[in-house]
Amino acid sequence: MWQLQAQSQGFYEIKGSKFLSFLTPSDEFLSTLTSLKSLHPKAVHFVSASRILQEGQVIESFSDDGEPKGSSGVPTLNVLRGEGLVNVGAISVRYFGGTLLGVGGLVRAYTQAIQSAIENAKEQNLISAYEKLIEWEIEVSYSLLSQILYLAQKTQTKVLQRDFLSHSVKLILCANLASKEEFENLCASEAILLC
Repeated sequence: MWQLQAQSQGFYEIKGSKFLSFLTPSDEFLSTLTSLKSLHPKAVHFVSASRILQEGQVIESFSDDGEPKGSSGVPTLNVLRGEGLVNVGAISVRYFGGTLLGVGGLVRAYTQAIQSAIENAKEQNLISAYEKLIEWEIEVSYSLLSQILYLAQKTQTKVLQRDFLSHSVKLILCANLASKEEFENLCASEAILLC
């Protein structure tokens, strides 16, 4: 299984129709879809698919967004399956070019568009082997918050939540095992006590 590190884009054009494709980590999928709809008000379709690994099971979704049934969402999902990608979303924005493509033409077009985004992601080294992420909680004083946030960024540790308490800040962090250990080692080397 493979995962995406950051968003990638692709493009495909046929018979005047333009397909802008976006591959995004699953935690950015819905916000990216919303953003694309506002950025491309003249586009006619926003086809999407996603694959999310939850508790050892892959949860899949797709939307044809008004295209003929089976012509766009499922082919997009099949590309993600074929590449073995998880925790990823794919969106294709279509601008109609005036010529009907038929179901077969749409299948090829949406497939090519997403494959373009995947190829670009590979060229930019944005796809890596899937690693299970660990969530954990720490509590730090306000005076150490900026230093902790810096160390989190340095070790590719995501801050999922911040709760500001009366005398401290509670953080929920998320990273793979290697990044978690690196984060904790850097905290220890700088004599930062984590609760």
